Amino acid sequence: MALSIALHQASVDHVLIEKLAHRLQTSRAGVIHAQTLESLEPLGVTQRLSELSVKLKDFAIRDRNRALLKLDFGKLPSRYPYLMMLPQNLTEQVFAERISALGGTIHREVEAVAIAQDSDGAQVTVVQDGQKKIISARYVVGADGMQSLVRKSTGIEFDGEAYDGSFVLADVHLDWPVGPTEVSLFFAPAGLVVVAPLPDGSYRVVATMDEAPEKPDAADIQALLDSRGPTRKPARVLGISWSSRFRVHHRLVRAYRKDRLFLMGDAAHVHSPAGGQGMNTGIIDAVVLGQLLGDVVNGVRSEAALDLYETLRRPAAQEVLDLAGRMTDMALARNPVKRFLRNLALSVVNLSPPLKRRIALKLSGLSRAPLARLPAPSGKPGSVAASKSEAGLHLKRAA
Repeated sequence: MALSIALHQASVDHVLIEKLAHRLQTSRAGVIHAQTLESLEPLGVTQRLSELSVKLKDFAIRDRNRALLKLDFGKLPSRYPYLMMLPQNLTEQVFAERISALGGTIHREVEAVAIAQDSDGAQVTVVQDGQKKIISARYVVGADGMQSLVRKSTGIEFDGEAYDGSFVLADVHLDWPVGPTEVSLFFAPAGLVVVAPLPDGSYRVVATMDEAPEKPDAADIQALLDSRGPTRKPARVLGISWSSRFRVHHRLVRAYRKDRLFLMGDAAHVHSPAGGQGMNTGIIDAVVLGQLLGDVVNGVRSEAALDLYETLRRPAAQEVLDLAGRMTDMALARNPVKRFLRNLALSVVNLSPPLKRRIALKLSGLSRAPLARLPAPSGKPGSVAASKSEAGLHLKRAA
């Protein structure tokens, strides 16, 4: 959706297809970071996102009752000095409304089943209402998840592996002793649990479990908070509005492009939800690629400039994988000695404002800002192979 908005604004003809019949109605990803909001400014969606969200300045890593590390996002060097909490379904709603306002359409219940490319372009075979059709395009972008058809069509390796165990994701109503102003990451021998306020007064809960139930209920969430959350004044689950389980991989593609086929989002990188980086990294992928494709199609840059996409965004994804991996490994430490050393290290960091600032910059994405900005075009790019009206784009997200 973010890529489609960028292309509409660049007057680039494209086709956006979606396998699902309806937009997601569940919250899933819940945080939008400062660097993502800065990247989204040109797309005209930040004001509406701001109106729907709740903004938090405090982030803490805790070991039960003890705060090991507290970060103040209100001191970020950004126009958005906070953690913006907004359920993913509302983020998607804002993006869809922006696409509609620009005259665009999301072609739903259309599934890509095959992709081929040659020197003249790419051909995407899709199924709609039981009928096969061919979409011809100059470029194809896959935002189609970890099982990406576009990635499989490129033959690009998706290096990495799965984490042991599973994750629980739930939106719950809580009597929460920490209060509605902080995102809290709790470490405990049993595993991690993250609790973050949402705009409607409920809380997002993310936790690790060896074997999570398919649909965790209120008792499951209560047990997680009892075994990992604060003990002086325990949390009390009042109700649950939505829950799910999922397994997590940490993987990164070896390349972001194969000729006319491009990868972004979960089709290019997947990792632990620790730090809330997944959706944010994918959105910035889309903004950078959208600007690049717009410039190439409009003759502002040469086609060779498309290599900038991987040059910028793959190192950014590698940094995010490393960050999320370190946070997850710290949270999953069960050896008492390792846990003691971890807690001691975080307590020492908590005494150092420069180190705390560095961590906040990494979590907010601001430390990766240079990897979210294209260099200015240099000189005349030369002839461009197609006009605006001849350029096509296909996007598809997996169900």
